[in-house]
Amino acid sequence: MRIPTLLKLAGLVVVLALVYAAYRLGWSVIEPKVEARVAQIGLTPGQIAANGPLPGDVALYAKELECQQQIPTPGYYPSLNGAEISDSERSGLYPCANFLGSRDGANTVYAWRSADDYPGISYMNNRKPGELYIVGGEYPTMEDPNMAGPFVAKADAATGKELWRTYLDNLNASGRWIGNANLNILENGNIPFAWSNQIVLIDGNSGLILKHNTLPSGAAPAADVNYKHLTIAPDGTLILKDQTRPKGCTLQGTVAIIKCAAEGMKQPNSQLVAVNPDTLEVIDSIELPEPATSPHSITTFDGRIVIYVAMDTIVQRAVWDPAAKKLSLDPDWIIRAMAPGQSAATAATILGDWVAVVTNGIGSEKVPSSLVVASQKDAQTMKTLYPFGKELQKGEWSFAMPKPGGDAENGMLYLADMGLRKVAGAKIDMASGELSTAFVIDLTTTGFQPLIGPKDRRVLMLSNMKPNVEAEPIKLSFFTQNYKEQVTWRDAATGKLLAESDFFEPMPGNGLIVPTFGGRFYYPTAAGKGFYVLQVMPKPAPAK
Repeated sequence: MRIPTLLKLAGLVVVLALVYAAYRLGWSVIEPKVEARVAQIGLTPGQIAANGPLPGDVALYAKELECQQQIPTPGYYPSLNGAEISDSERSGLYPCANFLGSRDGANTVYAWRSADDYPGISYMNNRKPGELYIVGGEYPTMEDPNMAGPFVAKADAATGKELWRTYLDNLNASGRWIGNANLNILENGNIPFAWSNQIVLIDGNSGLILKHNTLPSGAAPAADVNYKHLTIAPDGTLILKDQTRPKGCTLQGTVAIIKCAAEGMKQPNSQLVAVNPDTLEVIDSIELPEPATSPHSITTFDGRIVIYVAMDTIVQRAVWDPAAKKLSLDPDWIIRAMAPGQSAATAATILGDWVAVVTNGIGSEKVPSSLVVASQKDAQTMKTLYPFGKELQKGEWSFAMPKPGGDAENGMLYLADMGLRKVAGAKIDMASGELSTAFVIDLTTTGFQPLIGPKDRRVLMLSNMKPNVEAEPIKLSFFTQNYKEQVTWRDAATGKLLAESDFFEPMPGNGLIVPTFGGRFYYPTAAGKGFYVLQVMPKPAPAK
């Protein structure tokens, strides 16, 4: 072979070596970028912006906990959300929680999805900062209509990494009707938990089941009751009430009540029960005069422990006497909040001397929902407001699932009608009970309306549903979970939008966006993977 040919071959080898070296060096720079891009596929802009767990403002943790411990919540662990809906009266008010965003400028909502999966989440509570408790496994989805559960889990409050999970039932094996179950933490840190006709006491540190008992089913078959509604009386006694599934209904989940009642099936009457929080012994039990699908609310009035129970056609007050260890119904306090054509009232919200409910808790195609308040002193003193009008158009459906949000300090009440796709803020005269509409916004939600922050800077939190098929009737979208949902933060006095998150998988119906330590919020999903941690901050200035 001639020398020029050898030189050409040697040169080609050198060029190839240089190309390979450049490729390797270049790929070492490009590869991480490609991997990062791949990892971001399917993430929302808020998740990409966060790029990791959100601990929030840790400097606020101790201040928020100290603030909350100044607010009396007898029977409950004194945390930012040691009760199912904020406190002993289920007020939905979180004055010690913080909104870290701007009230005047643009905001960014950062998001982080939990490291572990918690199917069918219903409620989430904190005990101490860093401790997170989750109830799930009892909200059926289209993909898993008969999911195993319920369960109670403990997780890291920032990452969502599971620490322990205690399963309590499996409807596929037990044959029980499993509906939503709430979450409350006792003053000693343990968790009393009820589902079906069962109740357990769970060690809040380890998840160990400490006690168990069976609750009376009363007029309903044991397989058709769900003791979702558990509250703690000021003396520490557990006060529970069951939902009843309509006779002949075989559907699962709390939505079974709505679907089967719409077909004309009748619910048996509900049962009200007092239980010892340490032994779970049933102290007393009475049958209510009607089915009571909505939760009860408990407070102290005129020196008595009183319980407001919304039933099919009435709202009645019950009394718990800890000295006599007796439950009784108060025959002198009964209101008929529903007008002809309306359905059952929601759970009651207590504002000073007033008790507030919203009608159409299980829906109506005849009359829109209304806000009703009655005096605790005299049930005959009752006021009604129709913020969405008094008539439904042909084909419209009114469905006001959650209890009204309430702010006694500012004289405000809030109600959400998912069927009419509207939310209203209402003013209440705390002396006379007179009601007036403050604002109405176009927004679709089945969720509660939590309020956060101090009196003069109150922020209203609302989820917002967006159907995947815009023309689809909202009832069909809801029952098939064919929609996405986001979180919005609004000025509580005017409804003005302050911030909005990305759209995520749907929350559970009648769900709660949970304020937590450090200016963060938990968004539970029914059909998605676990939950999201959200944090609102002023939008960063554009890079120069």
